[in-house]
Amino acid sequence: MTHPKIAFMGAGSVVFTQGLLADLFAFPELGDAHIALHDIDPERLGTARAAADYIAAQRGSRATVTAHEERRAALADADFVINIVQIGMGEATRTDFDVPAEHGLRQTIGDTLGIGGVFRALRTFPFLKALGEDMAELCPDAWLLNYTNPMAMNVQYLTAATGLTKVVGLCHSVYWTMNDLAKLVNVPFEEITYRAAGVNHQAWVLRFEHEGRDLYPVLDSLIASDPELRRRVRVDMYRRLGYYPTETSEHSSEYVPWYLRHDTEIERLRLPIGAYVGIVDDNVTEYQRTRKALLSGSPLLVEGTMEYAPQIIHSMVTGTPRTVYGNVPNRGLIDNLPAHGVVEVPCLVDGSGVQPTRVGSLPPQLAALNRTYLSANDLVVRAALEDEPRHIRHAAMVDPATAAALPVERIWELCDAMVRAHGERLQPGLRTLLGS
Repeated sequence: MTHPKIAFMGAGSVVFTQGLLADLFAFPELGDAHIALHDIDPERLGTARAAADYIAAQRGSRATVTAHEERRAALADADFVINIVQIGMGEATRTDFDVPAEHGLRQTIGDTLGIGGVFRALRTFPFLKALGEDMAELCPDAWLLNYTNPMAMNVQYLTAATGLTKVVGLCHSVYWTMNDLAKLVNVPFEEITYRAAGVNHQAWVLRFEHEGRDLYPVLDSLIASDPELRRRVRVDMYRRLGYYPTETSEHSSEYVPWYLRHDTEIERLRLPIGAYVGIVDDNVTEYQRTRKALLSGSPLLVEGTMEYAPQIIHSMVTGTPRTVYGNVPNRGLIDNLPAHGVVEVPCLVDGSGVQPTRVGSLPPQLAALNRTYLSANDLVVRAALEDEPRHIRHAAMVDPATAAALPVERIWELCDAMVRAHGERLQPGLRTLLGS
């Protein structure tokens, strides 16, 4: 593949776009790539374009950079499409927190499961359907590399609603979890051997070794000797389930019924309620700082992020083999999870594409939690595919943290409130109010 065209959907997420571009431009073999940036916000698109030009110059890249307010122009003849769109931006995210909080529901991140994850998915699905239709027409052989959350719901919907087959969801949680664990046990990351599998934001470290030695006993000793380390949700889950989860404690607390319902657990495990709203504010501040620096000609510090999308693109263009973690339809990869669900597994990447590897069966306690997660996902996707608003409520009833916090009448009332709040962002058939 020569002169690959890489289209960015939602390039106005400038901070994340910058990191991806820094990684892409670090590969000399991608120096002649065409970077096509798309965003519906002209100001943010202009900032992304200026940042891309700056990073290319700093990295000595010969890449061609173009900016497009019209999506189809960016997609035409693309080889890769990177999706980082966030429908509704910060306003919608605040709605995802404020309305549930008024109904007595606590959330920390709200982008994967729970009420926040459900409605983030439902307002994203119409865009994904349109994107899939455009890709089928304009770049049918392109790989869609999705970063937009809720990852598993979005990938399941994409594969079910659009017919696209070259779709993989990418997340940095496994990579950074293993980096953190390596530091904790004082072993260089490059020297550890690991294997993880499960679902996005709730995968599990099944193997954690150094030169053939199991590192879990080392981790056990550290946890036993450090009371503060035990004040983390993911450590608490590891101690009880036997395998370390691959997402932060803030994320992990939302996918089970045991923590956010109880004031004592929030205090014991130091859970920051509403944390993601602060992250959104920080991203806006960083965007404004970047825009100001570009307008004034000030130096811009941009570092690589070790994200998977640039590595995948490099492997496909050059044939360099790599292993990454991807989110793909199960289809026999994990035996004791539903075949139609989207799972996170090791994937081999080379010139022939992304090839998921079969894991077998998860330990039963892990599969039990993952199945609940995938059941909620399936109901959200079915709500959109079947235009069935009752399935929105069914998904919320199945969700562990929501069910633990609210009686069923309040769950239905909350779903009505969220439908009213998000209004026209939802497909028309899902705007029906059903009462309690």
